Amino acid sequence: MQEAGTITIISNKQEVVLNISQILYVQMKGNFAFIHVSSDLAYQTRITLTELEGALGDNFIKVKRGCLVSALAIHSVTDKINLCNGESLDYVVRNKKEILAKLHAKQQDMIHSFNEDGIPATADQYHAHYRLFDTIPFAFADIEMVFDGECRAIDWVFRYGNPALAQLEKMPLEKLIGNSFRSLFPNMDAKWLRSYERATLFGETLQIIDYSPEIDTYLEVICFPTFKGHCGCILFDISQIKFFRKASDTEKALAIFFEKLANGNP
Repeated sequence: MQEAGTITIISNKQEVVLNISQILYVQMKGNFAFIHVSSDLAYQTRITLTELEGALGDNFIKVKRGCLVSALAIHSVTDKINLCNGESLDYVVRNKKEILAKLHAKQQDMIHSFNEDGIPATADQYHAHYRLFDTIPFAFADIEMVFDGECRAIDWVFRYGNPALAQLEKMPLEKLIGNSFRSLFPNMDAKWLRSYERATLFGETLQIIDYSPEIDTYLEVICFPTFKGHCGCILFDISQIKFFRKASDTEKALAIFFEKLANGNP
């Protein structure tokens, strides 16, 4: 029996169960479908596009012959379909208006379906939920994503933060909690939004190492899904991280990490 919200395929002679919410897009090549998921993997399986359309449901848009794209995966539509993970796909440009209309309707339906079951309702409830993070030595925040009328992430609101976050952001917690990042930092860099959006919508855990002009600090950020429409962020000031090489396993781990970076798969 197939679990709700999943699709079962045969890929490389093995049965694979895929979470539909993590499928970005599907491209057909002959009798085979290549199903691209949010972990930067693609599964090849023998199936028709009609069968896939029925299995995947209404949240996928046909942007050209043999290509279905998840409405939540689309960041913008220009001369390409630009996805949240940085990929761009070709589409039938003359159908742009129709595709945009479908996209906005589907994105609104999905984002409005984010329910509040189990989500803290007040700052005190968030604090009670995350109280174990109060004394940890690194910055942590739970943020609620803010979407615009086209259902693109444009900002986030701090719902919980620990004292280490206040120190990193150079701002007291009482000023951070309940306020949007853009209202506190008008020079907000949108690069953080794309990763937080992916974590929120696709349930990914992502690592970002980059410069934050907002606080003039180089950061390592690990973001991951928490509540519906939220993501958690663990933040480190890179200048305060000390690296300790102890064993040969460290070299192996570093080799794997830097190989992934070189191949564009951080």
